[in-house]
Amino acid sequence: MKSIFRLFFSCTLLIVSTAINADVLKVAVASNFAATMTVLAKHFEKKTGNQVKLIFGSTGKHYAQIRNGAPFDAFFAADVRRPVLLEEEGITVPESRFTYAIGKLVLWSPKENIVDSSGKVLKQGSFRYLAIANPTIAPYGRAAREVLQSLGLWESMKGKIVRGENISQSYQFVNSGNAELGFVAYSQLKFPNQRMNGSYWKVPQALYTPIEQQAVLIKDSEAGRSFLSYIQSKEALMIIKDRGYETINPKFDRLLIEFSDV
Repeated sequence: MKSIFRLFFSCTLLIVSTAINADVLKVAVASNFAATMTVLAKHFEKKTGNQVKLIFGSTGKHYAQIRNGAPFDAFFAADVRRPVLLEEEGITVPESRFTYAIGKLVLWSPKENIVDSSGKVLKQGSFRYLAIANPTIAPYGRAAREVLQSLGLWESMKGKIVRGENISQSYQFVNSGNAELGFVAYSQLKFPNQRMNGSYWKVPQALYTPIEQQAVLIKDSEAGRSFLSYIQSKEALMIIKDRGYETINPKFDRLLIEFSDV
């Protein structure tokens, strides 16, 4: 009986000790990457025992919060500019910045036969509202504006545009029917082994600046470095690509080895 009690007590101490030693990472994440990051974070937690608290929002707002001292451990932006600015301001961990994904823009309607495969619906103008993310603070919104400018439609389309604070709100405007169509992230529609709903136009890359998304470590810690290393591992890159992004990983071999030693 005493042996059983000692075994139970030892197991309890181990569980409590693990819980105490596990780090909780607070990670600011661009809205477009929410679904993908949720999957990645769960895999990381399972592998390491560390917890990841995800805070989703627009890149512009996260940038402002970090500059004002928000206690984030890492920042996954939807652009390059904000991580670079934070790096130049000395707020980030040196040499931690990297590109984790390249986003793609899609013109989408949840209804069939609304959006044609070449985007001619934009010039026809047979719709009341077009949803985009706010070009001032959301990189996907800026890309949408570039597309309309490239097509010579930005000025004429202003009366039809409804703006979401971020790409998630833009998606909600369209998905709810408040806007017949809108520019959303391809990753919001693309799920492994599932057919994309509605009708859509994959916008040619020539019409907008590539949406290169970068991450950076804000607070230096072993858990934080491990998390960023995991995002660049082979497993994570496969997940990111399966959900509609392109990936660049020039430091792949070194970082994969680092993570395997964690």
